[in-house]
Amino acid sequence: MLTRRHVLGAAVMGVVPPVLATPRTTIVVSPAPGRMLICGDLKSPCSVGRTGVRQDKHEGDGATPAGRYPLRRLLFRQDRIASIATQLPITPIQATDGWSDDPEDPLYNQSVTLPRTWHHEDLWRSDSLYNIVIVIGYNDAPAIPGKGSAIFLHVASPSMAATDGCVGLPLTALVKLAGLCDTTTFIDIRR
Repeated sequence: MLTRRHVLGAAVMGVVPPVLATPRTTIVVSPAPGRMLICGDLKSPCSVGRTGVRQDKHEGDGATPAGRYPLRRLLFRQDRIASIATQLPITPIQATDGWSDDPEDPLYNQSVTLPRTWHHEDLWRSDSLYNIVIVIGYNDAPAIPGKGSAIFLHVASPSMAATDGCVGLPLTALVKLAGLCDTTTFIDIRR
């Protein structure tokens, strides 16, 4: 794991990372219609779960959990992202990295090493959605089996399609957001 204030290189796929700023205390995901993510001067369209934002989130429902949650760390594809600036703890994603989404797994809603017999998400994806991932501290202190797992801020699909429960942002907005965050930053996901 790299240090908390680690800054890698000078460019992210042609995007110059922002100078690390004083972190904002809250990121807001505004209610529908016209979902926007707002953090200080950053305002960006975002996508949420295919079944919307819900208070009663549970595993596999396709919903993004409503509420206020801390940010835990940033994961990224070092083979695809030349650099990223953030004050979050940062870890490169490896081909053997996954995230348990199986309520029966003792490591439910935690990062895991593959191969693994329990159901999980592969973090090393062929598409670009997990090129940058900010882990949202939802259902992790402690994880309650079945309440939902793998809730991330990640790169949105080119069409801004709904997610399986995460918050998706265009790459340039996610890079800028990463530079504004640390472990004191919260995300407020509103219905």
